[in-house]
Amino acid sequence: MERIVAWHFTDPGCPWAYSSRPAIARLRWRFGDQLDWRLVLIGLSESAARYEELGYTPARMASGWRKFQERFGMPFGRGVKPRMGATTRACRAIIAAREESPELGYAALRALQLMQFTTTDLLDDDEALRRALEDVHGLDAAAVVGRIDDPEIVAIYEADKARARSAEGRPTHVQNRHSEAGGPVRYTAPSVVFEDDERWLEVGGFQPFESYDTALANLDPSLERRPAPERAADAVLAYPVGLTTAEVASIMRRSDLQDADLPAAEQELIAAVADGELVCTPAGSDALWRPATAVAAEPDALGAAA
Repeated sequence: MERIVAWHFTDPGCPWAYSSRPAIARLRWRFGDQLDWRLVLIGLSESAARYEELGYTPARMASGWRKFQERFGMPFGRGVKPRMGATTRACRAIIAAREESPELGYAALRALQLMQFTTTDLLDDDEALRRALEDVHGLDAAAVVGRIDDPEIVAIYEADKARARSAEGRPTHVQNRHSEAGGPVRYTAPSVVFEDDERWLEVGGFQPFESYDTALANLDPSLERRPAPERAADAVLAYPVGLTTAEVASIMRRSDLQDADLPAAEQELIAAVADGELVCTPAGSDALWRPATAVAAEPDALGAAA
């Protein structure tokens, strides 16, 4: 089976990319292995000075994140970071993990997004990166962080940045879902470009699930579309890396006309924890839900029951 390539432009420091995780989770559930996901790290900032010049402060950032939490349901922390932080080193760490396998790249992205948005740790602090990446099963966190300044990783990072800054004249640019901050016209997170051997379709910037779904229906109507699972626990069991409540609730939507029901999903998830099927690890205002078997298989794994 020929898979459709999904170029996923993102950055661990972008709250829009983080808040798109419920839609992306539902997309990955619905189409499964028919999509070949490929991360492209944007590299939003090489230094904290860029944010400071724009008037951003840790307090302003923390206040703004409350709106994302209320609107989209992903977990956010209540703390205020000690200073602004650049995303370059975190992007390179994710690339180093991605070089080991695409799955580890996505797991590293999740770990660093959770660190960024639910803790006061900084994306340009190597020790903080190492601590966060230690939660990724199968990844040598120290080795990954140790490769951040490796010339090979830096070169791949620069190639990612160049691809991300190639949006001029493309649909994302035409729709004004691009950015020109810091140079050439670039894709904003979380743009996705779907591509087969003959055609491509763009879904630029932050979009609802239906935009991705419509693009794929037009690109390849023959794709199989998996329905929502019967149980919330089934969604988590399919993704040992873990899902937040908002992601599970998105996957559980029975219809595109039905909104995600976070309270109902959480109730089911708590029951699955009580039955020993899942493990709940607190994360900011919410939690990360994981299969109990996956957690038990990890050395020195810690899980807090709900």
